[in-house]
Amino acid sequence: MSTRKTPKKRGRPPGTGRMDTQIALRFPLDLLRAVEAGRQGALMAPTEVLAEQHFLTIEGICTELGVRVALLTSALTAKEHANVRQLIASGDGHVVTVTSIAAIEPYPGGAGYNAAKHAQRATLRVLRRELLGQPVRVTEVAPGMVETEFSLVRFDGDEDAARRVYDGMQPLAAGDVAECIRWALAQPPHVNVDEIVVRPRDQATATDVHRRPRA
Repeated sequence: MSTRKTPKKRGRPPGTGRMDTQIALRFPLDLLRAVEAGRQGALMAPTEVLAEQHFLTIEGICTELGVRVALLTSALTAKEHANVRQLIASGDGHVVTVTSIAAIEPYPGGAGYNAAKHAQRATLRVLRRELLGQPVRVTEVAPGMVETEFSLVRFDGDEDAARRVYDGMQPLAAGDVAECIRWALAQPPHVNVDEIVVRPRDQATATDVHRRPRA
């Protein structure tokens, strides 16, 4: 049992943790399903560094599966941009971004994180309008409390503090969020699922969580 005093972390309540790593590892399987159905898929990352990291992970897996993938960032040359956009235009594409309920629910102490997620949501809304008429769909998945390694990172490796985040309630698993992505990708090409807000049954808002007493 750890006796180290954990400093209070502000800015992100329990329901706003990311599951980027799990989604990046699960995505190639969902992408393969989309390709088998004659479609395309896309994974959007909040930063270029994270996009490049996910691309290397996904490319290694997808190459073995015979699926072609491409990286599209602002750092690419005009020719590289044109090549990727031509690839997108060759079939039905789908941009899926995992944000957070922090993108739609402001909460005390979360100004910075709320602002970042609201900006990400706004970018998607703009992208949806800019791509109107193109064979590309845009979907936002905004999850609530998801049990991932994020809480462990948030509390600097303090396993006791990380476990307390989910005390008395059942959070979502990364697989639950991946299933939402799979469902959105599986819809017919003319169907655009604009957004999915998914939370545990025990969570009503970013800060309202039902917790059962310990036995």
